[in-house]
Amino acid sequence: MEKIKLLGVSLSPFTHRVEWALKIKGVEYELIVEDPQNKSPLLLESNPIHKKIPVLIHNGKPICESMVIVEYIDEAFEGPSILPKDPYDRAIARFWAKFLDEKALLGNEEEQEKAKEECSELLKILDNELKDKEFFVGDKIGFVDIAANVLAFWMGIIEEASGVILVTNEKFPNYYAWRHNYINCSQVKEYLPSRDELFAHFQSRFHSASTTK
Repeated sequence: MEKIKLLGVSLSPFTHRVEWALKIKGVEYELIVEDPQNKSPLLLESNPIHKKIPVLIHNGKPICESMVIVEYIDEAFEGPSILPKDPYDRAIARFWAKFLDEKALLGNEEEQEKAKEECSELLKILDNELKDKEFFVGDKIGFVDIAANVLAFWMGIIEEASGVILVTNEKFPNYYAWRHNYINCSQVKEYLPSRDELFAHFQSRFHSASTTK
C-alpha cells in the first residue's frame, strides 16, 4: 500500500482532526508541513479550488476539507468506528459537525472580532445541547467531538493567551463542564497536541499583533 501523505500545518486544529482520525484507525502516514505563505506545488495541485490544508493523499488521490477527510478515513480503513453505526445518530453527528465547522472557524483578526459578537449566541446553543451530556452523540468520543476540537481545546488556549475570556461556569455551566471533561478525558488527551506549545504559539502571535498596532 502506498504511504499516506497528509499536507498540513503544525498546531492547526484542522490538521489535528485528520491526524486524530488516522491515529484512531492505527494508520501510518507522512505529515508534510506546508508554509501558508509559500504553498507548495503539491498543495496547489492537490487542492486547486481552495488551495488550503489539510489535504490527505491516499493511493495518489487527494481528499480535501478536514471533516470530509475524517469521514473518508472512517470508511476507508479498518479499526474503531468514528461515525456512529445507527443511521439517525450518524445524521445527527453530521449535522453538529457541519454546524461547528461553519460557526467556529478560526479566521484572521478582523473575522475573529466579528466572531466574538456571534460567539455568545453560539455558546448558548451549545450550552443547551450539552446539558447532562459527556459527549455530543453517544457514549464515546466520535465524529462530532473531533470536529469540536477548535471550541474545546484551541479556544480555551486562545482565551488564556489573549486575556479575553468568553466562557465561564456562571454563563455557560453545561458547556464549561463539557469542555473541562473533554480536555481531561483519557480518550481525548492521548491525541491532543502539547498545550504548552500551543499556548506559546498564540501568546507570541498576540504579542506580535499588539506591538505592530
